[in-house]
Amino acid sequence: MNLVIGSRGSKLALWQSDWVKAQLEALDPSVSVSVEIIKTMGDVMRDVPLATIGGQGAFTKEIETALLDCRVDIAVHSLKDLPTIIPGGLSITATPEREDPRDALVLRARADARDASIKNLPEGATVGTSSLRRIAQLKFLRPDVQIKDMRGNVDTRLRKLDAGDYDAVILASAGLRRLGFAQRISAAIEIEEMLPAVSQGALGVETRADDAETNALVARLDHSATRS
Repeated sequence: MNLVIGSRGSKLALWQSDWVKAQLEALDPSVSVSVEIIKTMGDVMRDVPLATIGGQGAFTKEIETALLDCRVDIAVHSLKDLPTIIPGGLSITATPEREDPRDALVLRARADARDASIKNLPEGATVGTSSLRRIAQLKFLRPDVQIKDMRGNVDTRLRKLDAGDYDAVILASAGLRRLGFAQRISAAIEIEEMLPAVSQGALGVETRADDAETNALVARLDHSATRS
């Protein structure tokens, strides 16, 4: 059986799709899986705040269209990017085991990260994030900080931070860990301090609901505790 995964082209999205590919091929050596990059609206409109282009669905709609059109057999998403209601005919067939769901505070590479926390940021510090959720909570915790919009892939955001454009950025711990940047986490922000996005750190593996053969294989990746 030959299967095609539809994926965004970012390093994190490709890491996630390659991970699913490896798991499926390990479960059934007769299966061959390839990855096809699909550009989404969120990828194309990089200079526009996410809230302006619709937030949820901005990184998934085009991939789901390809899935419905049978151009791909599987879609791999960051589960937090999926709208609550998915198109008819599709199914979230697997939610593999979740990574760390917490947000992470990241300081510049040469900054002293001892005792790093939102509380200990310098007065008036410039913090990068494009998430309305993070902005609202950060303004509550530290009304004095300057919040500057930040878009781009994880490595792009780290590069902007280290260039001096920001004093700190807030990113998902899961993405940093998956891409090998765990050492850049200056402090994991506990859930009691900053509530993460629903399903943050989890993947959603989406298929056509009537594709019984693919679904039987993909369902073996499901982690019941994560799904519940």
